Amino acid sequence: CYMTLTQALTFHLGGSPAGPAGTGKTETVKDLSKAMGLICIVTNCGEGLDNMAMGSIFSGYFTYI
Repeated sequence: CYMTLTQALTFHLGGSPAGPAGTGKTETVKDLSKAMGLICIVTNCGEGLDNMAMGSIFSGYFTYI
């Protein structure tokens, strides 16, 4: 996971680890971003999240950065 994500970052891309709940995906990404000195923003998406809600979330991200 670390190698794949760091390679993606080299090409200015992102990553989205997939797998069963409770396997440490979020903590792995947060630890990697901390080690690299990068901002990590975690968003949990579900069925009730529509394009208007995502727009609000993204507009909030860009005011933060």
